[in-house]
Amino acid sequence: MSAALSLLAMVALAYVAGSFPTSIIIGKLFFHKDIRAEGSGNAGGTNSFRVFGWKAGLAVVVVDVGKGALAALLISRLGAPSGLPVEALRLLGGLAAVVGHVWTVFAGFRGGKGVATAAGALIAAAPLPAAGAGLVFALVLFTTGIVSLGSIAAACAFPAWILLLGLAGLPVSPVLLGFGLLLAPLIAFTHRANIGRLRRGEEKRFENLRLFKKRS
Repeated sequence: MSAALSLLAMVALAYVAGSFPTSIIIGKLFFHKDIRAEGSGNAGGTNSFRVFGWKAGLAVVVVDVGKGALAALLISRLGAPSGLPVEALRLLGGLAAVVGHVWTVFAGFRGGKGVATAAGALIAAAPLPAAGAGLVFALVLFTTGIVSLGSIAAACAFPAWILLLGLAGLPVSPVLLGFGLLLAPLIAFTHRANIGRLRRGEEKRFENLRLFKKRS
């Protein structure tokens, strides 16, 4: 098999790994429900928290993060004969996993929003800016209680962290920056319904996560 065909096969494998429908399987196995017919109808971690509780929701998030990390790490090893840099291979595998999660082949191409899977890929490929984006997510989540807002903010913050680290004297990877600039609009796209609800003031909150609550 040529290097190009081998790389294509690895990308397909990363897509399949990302397609694993965690929330759908957990919902049907343990709760006898289809997550896509419950709550917001999204097959992701946030809806799993709301519908099935924190234990099931946490399990979904952990597996989905693992999917992204596994795809990024595996393709960087198996795709070495292609001659591409390790970082580029990891990001390519991560992107394929995110696409698989959002448009899963195992559930009619209707999956989640890709945040946890993207986080796993970024942790594997670029842990420092990924940690910065995670900090932004936590700050927004614990301030507002809105997961979607934290997810969008983190996706936008990731390329900003890369530039900040560059200003601090660390090397800036054009490949990584390009990936970050591609990821932000993708996450915004998958959250387009949430953005509409945010504009209307209708987006649901996890009130118990808010550190600063309004006094009635």
